Amino acid sequence: MTSDGPAARPDLRAPGPGSPGPGSPGPGRRGLGTRGIWPAGPARPAPADVAPADVAPADLAAVRRQLGRPPRGVRAVAHRCPCGLPDVVETAPRLPDGTPFPTLYYLTCPRAAAAVSRLEARGTMREMTARLAADPDLRAAHLNAHRDYLARRDAAGRAVGAEPLPPAAGSAGGMPDRVKCLHALTAHELAVPGANPLGRQAIAAAGPWWQAGSCVAAPR
Repeated sequence: MTSDGPAARPDLRAPGPGSPGPGSPGPGRRGLGTRGIWPAGPARPAPADVAPADVAPADLAAVRRQLGRPPRGVRAVAHRCPCGLPDVVETAPRLPDGTPFPTLYYLTCPRAAAAVSRLEARGTMREMTARLAADPDLRAAHLNAHRDYLARRDAAGRAVGAEPLPPAAGSAGGMPDRVKCLHALTAHELAVPGANPLGRQAIAAAGPWWQAGSCVAAPR
C-alpha cells in the first residue's frame, strides 16, 4: 500500500486493474470518500441483480496470501487499497458446497483487519452499541445499513441461483440493533460508500493502515 504523504487517504473512486464485472466502477463498487464520517449521503440503491463475474487469478492469489488460505466463494473484488490489491471481496451467500455464508463483504487486508481488531479490543463496539440505544437517528441509519446489506446479498444470491439464506442468518456485524463485528461494518462501508455509518466511523478511527506499504507481495 503506497502513501501520498501524511494526509493521504485511500482513493477508492477507481477499483484499479484486474477487477472485471462487479469489481469495476458501478453500483456498490466505487471507493470511499473520507471527507466526512457521519452522517453521510445516502448509499447507492442496491441493484435488482448482480451479474456473476470472473475474478482475476492475480486477485485471487493476492487474497489467498492475505488470508493465508484459499478464499471461498469469491464473486468479485468489492474494494481496492491504493496499492491496487483487493482489501474487500464480495462472497456468494452460499459456498460451493451449499454452506450458508452470510458475510457478503469480507475484509481481506491483514493490516486493515488488525487496525479494526484494535478498535474492538478497546471497547469500540460496546460504545457504539450504547450510542445506538441513545441516538434514534444513528439507530435509523444502522437499520438502513442492515436493509442495504440484505438487499445486496439477496441480489448476489439471485445472480448465482443460490437458495436464499434462512431469516435467522441476519445480515452482518450485529445489524440492525447492535455492533458485534466491526470488520463486517468496515467492509460494507468500503464496498458501498455511504451505506454504513458505523463502518465509516471505524475507518476513520482505525487510522491510515494503507500507509505502511503493501500488506502482501503483489502476484506477478
